[in-house]
Amino acid sequence: EKGYETGEHAPGLKLGGCGAYKAAHHIIKTHTRMWHSYNTTWRREQRGMVGISLTSGWGEPVDPHSQTDRDAAERYIQFHLGWFANPIYRGDYPEVMKNYVGKKSAQQGLGTSRLPTFSVQEKTYIKGTSDFLGIGHFTTRYVLQKSFPFLQVSSYHTDPDLAELVDPNWPAPGPKWLYSVPWGFRRLLNFIKTQYGNPLIYVTENGMSETVQCPQLCDEWRIQYLKGYINEILKALNDGVNVKGYTAWSLLDKFEWNKGFSERFGLYHIDFKNKNKPRYPKASVDYYKKIISANGFPNPREVMS
Repeated sequence: EKGYETGEHAPGLKLGGCGAYKAAHHIIKTHTRMWHSYNTTWRREQRGMVGISLTSGWGEPVDPHSQTDRDAAERYIQFHLGWFANPIYRGDYPEVMKNYVGKKSAQQGLGTSRLPTFSVQEKTYIKGTSDFLGIGHFTTRYVLQKSFPFLQVSSYHTDPDLAELVDPNWPAPGPKWLYSVPWGFRRLLNFIKTQYGNPLIYVTENGMSETVQCPQLCDEWRIQYLKGYINEILKALNDGVNVKGYTAWSLLDKFEWNKGFSERFGLYHIDFKNKNKPRYPKASVDYYKKIISANGFPNPREVMS
């Protein structure tokens, strides 16, 4: 979406309301060919696994008693995670995506939907092409219905007819978009369990960045973030979700999309101004080492049920 619709990220293309959908369509079909190639050529010999890693926030209805808000939150998840996961696990794009993008496309006077379609053969070929699901997750939004006025040029952002809100009390020590909302992760993992047949899950990205460098490397907020989110994964495991592994994002400060070196996700601070790029452990390193060595929280009383 940022690469092929808004142009914020490379390759910087602004292809209106269809660029993101076309790019995603190609990603899904390319992933499928890769999976089948491995399955037929290498699996028997190597006994490896091929999966896909998808990043998604969690959408929580502003009013859980409102069917309208619950529907909007469902659209939020389907337009993020379901966009890719639904074809791979269920054979096609989510019905709500097809309905909403199709309706908006018709209002624009387009003969076909801006959301591409899979043939019957492609649906069969795509379904089931993931031995595990990688999940990147960082934050949550409250969601409510918002009807956009008729737009001659609709976009991925306006298609689902929803608005996103945050609670100002949520901790947000880093960039504007990243609020610490651990309970959303458990809900997302349970959604995956219910929607996609409880697949094998590896958490491939989860972490907190800071935009203002702490000179003492005292990233207490990252420690609290990791503690909260890992604890919610433990709760999801108790719910029966099939989570097999966890990766904190990230080991080192690095180049972060169009933010460059200004957003620092690393457990280790990198001095980018020094040509040797020395690395310094932040406080979170010691905490995360203890979690790894204990294969869980060192003090069981830290874990809240």
